[in-house]
Order: sequence, then structure tokens, then C-alpha cells
Amino acid sequence: MRAALLVCLCAATAAACGGSSTPTTPGGNTTPTATNTITITSAGASPRNIQIAPGTRVTFVNNDSRSHNMTSDPHPEHTQCPELNQVGLLAAGQSRESGNLNTVRTCGFHDHDNPGVANLTGTITIR
Repeated sequence: MRAALLVCLCAATAAACGGSSTPTTPGGNTTPTATNTITITSAGASPRNIQIAPGTRVTFVNNDSRSHNMTSDPHPEHTQCPELNQVGLLAAGQSRESGNLNTVRTCGFHDHDNPGVANLTGTITIR
């Protein structure tokens, strides 16, 4: 009985340690979408991983029935890409642009009022 339990535990541990060889980003996608618009609905932000050219502004559109406060990572400092903080609080039905994202880098974003909600997070890759 103990030997069987030990075998089961070892098998479970080995299965849990196995991982995917495909890297993912905080936005959940491996390939960024070429767009400068992120739409928020009750299901979350979409797309959650975008790619833009330097100098582009990103538009956040709130199609949810409640407000969202979109800001740059990390929470609560919001210092990674301050240009995203210009979006700020969006009431239902409202949209707003970020500042010009000029520096080549990857910016994370989240809903400041719901920082732990994964479907309201993502990345913007500027290149």
C-alpha cells in the first residue's frame, strides 16, 4: 500500500512538473495582434497582447456595463509606461487614447481597480 502510494505521488509530481515549451506573455497570447485598439467587455480586454509601431497611441474602448481604470504596470506604481496612465477611468461606453508610445519596449497594462483580474491585463509591444 505504501509503495503504491509512493508511486502515485511520484507520478503526480512528475506530471505537475511538466511544462509547455511554448512561451506565453502576461496577456495570454504568444503572438501579438497588430492593432492599436483594445476593447473591454464583461469578458475582459481584447486583444490582450498587441504590437504597435513607435509613436502610436493605443485606444481603450469600454464596451462593458461598468467602469474600468486602465493603467500601466506595475500595480500600484504604474511606472512602466506612464503614457498608458492617460487612459485612466473609463465609464461604460467611453473610450480614450494613451499618450504616444515612442520607446521600443513592452508595456504591461491592467485595471487599477481590479489588478488581480487576469482577463483585464495584457501587454503592448512597441517595435
